[in-house]
Amino acid sequence: MTSAIEKFINKVGKAVGIRYDWQKAEIRAIYDTPFLELIYQAATVHRQYHNPKQIQVCKLISIKTGACPEDCSYCAQSSRYKTEVKPQALLDKQTVANIAQEAKNSGVSRVCMGAAWREARDNSQFDQVLDMVKEVTALGLEVCCTLGMLTENQAKQLEAAGLYAYNHNLDTSPEYYSTIITTRTYSDRLDTINNVRQTNVTVCSGGILGLGENVEDRVSMLHTLANLHPHPESVPINILSKVQGTPLENQPDVPIWDVVRMIATARLIMPASDVRLSAGRARLSQVEQALCFLAGANSIFSSDNGHMLTVTTPCPGYDADKEMLNLLGLEMRPSFVGREKATTEVVV
Repeated sequence: MTSAIEKFINKVGKAVGIRYDWQKAEIRAIYDTPFLELIYQAATVHRQYHNPKQIQVCKLISIKTGACPEDCSYCAQSSRYKTEVKPQALLDKQTVANIAQEAKNSGVSRVCMGAAWREARDNSQFDQVLDMVKEVTALGLEVCCTLGMLTENQAKQLEAAGLYAYNHNLDTSPEYYSTIITTRTYSDRLDTINNVRQTNVTVCSGGILGLGENVEDRVSMLHTLANLHPHPESVPINILSKVQGTPLENQPDVPIWDVVRMIATARLIMPASDVRLSAGRARLSQVEQALCFLAGANSIFSSDNGHMLTVTTPCPGYDADKEMLNLLGLEMRPSFVGREKATTEVVV
């Protein structure tokens, strides 16, 4: 019987097209492909759309920390849970610019600014964020924001300020979502993505592994992302960072095999998208990370202080990541590579 991947690629070396009509059964068949064959085919497709020698290194800045009213079961910043996170007010523009400049000096080409808000409000704080976007964009960096839910008008204001990308993760499947979050709906997430799509700002949207979901939930999440037209330009694959005080603090670790399968499957069904190995990378060895890169991940988050976003989310440091990339013969990707959206629709 011909496998789903064989039907998709037909033969090694033949360029695959981008499609938006994926069926869950097809994605599940790809996910279940024998491990080494899955990696091989994902690596083949990766090379058709991306420079396999380049990894984009990103920096995440928490511009407003803690006291979020949402009840996301994994999040250290929720006001509903007792965690080590101390709420902090919105940072000033110069502080953010200084952090961004230091990151750029270390090879970072993309800075994501995150605020622990349910949604962006039309107020002075949002105006300050717009100024931050202008300031950091002027440094020659790709700027991504994650501010919660967003209206179409707010998305257009961010676009005018120079925003490159907006992050709004789906987290998990539509079916499992309400188990993890009750203070917003899945359709709220999709509405914000649609609002961003009314602009030229690129979309960054992925999910988290280790929330207690099953394989069908993972497939369902990928199905939702892969049937968006166009696909998100960035697809973060996060591994749960277990935080004491949150409902998910005792979740079992996600096996590396599952992480690699998710990356490879995402690469095959969304070939032009950047697949970002994001939260949870700190617990992976260099060898495990190399497997992720081989399977199609081409972006990581790095840090100057050992933390990705808050003290509860560890992240490898700039020096350690440079050492790893040098060891693997990889280089840091500059900003604004592949800005053009890949929208060629080919049914295969």
